[in-house]
Amino acid sequence: MTAAATRRGGPRKLDAASQEWLDGLRGAGPAREKAAGRLHALLLGAARFEIARRRQALSYLGSGELDELARDAADDAAVSVLRRLDDFRGESRFTTWAYKFALLEASVKVRRRAWRDREVTLEPETWSQFEHPAPGPDWNAERAAVLAAIQEGIRTALTPHQRRVLVALALNGVPIDVLAERLGTTRGALYKTLHDARRKLRAHLQEHGLTEDW
Repeated sequence: MTAAATRRGGPRKLDAASQEWLDGLRGAGPAREKAAGRLHALLLGAARFEIARRRQALSYLGSGELDELARDAADDAAVSVLRRLDDFRGESRFTTWAYKFALLEASVKVRRRAWRDREVTLEPETWSQFEHPAPGPDWNAERAAVLAAIQEGIRTALTPHQRRVLVALALNGVPIDVLAERLGTTRGALYKTLHDARRKLRAHLQEHGLTEDW
């Protein structure tokens, strides 16, 4: 196969180990069960690694609870990997590709667990986060006007839902997967809402003859 064909997304010859993984997971009977068991062990190791790396966020949990969290992440990652076997294109080894599912699931579960008992503020108590705490030499009237226009735009140009999402994600630092769970929606829907909110704010600034990077 030529390099051009590979760049066009054509079929790629898999390494022997990756092909063995796919054959086992797509098989049936004891062979598939064995491959699924190996996959879960791989994902559990990855989940434990990621949770240990983020241990500080869950310092109040014991080792048993952390391991349960890792097992839940590995379970969900295994389901995702098995459901998406046809998405594997061989750009990396199969184990590397599958490993990422466990890292993602573990990181999501750590964030959700860390925020489980925390209140998610959907409306701002104050706009002080837009204010410069100590004006320096680069502080000027234009910057102040931009911040005032942003405040006004958030209040007047956005829908209530867009305002809640922007405040939670951009101001209050709520992880997007946590917010999706609290609002009963998806990450994709929230990304779109955030994108639309930023687009409206840019338009609002332009109407006032101002520009700002968002």
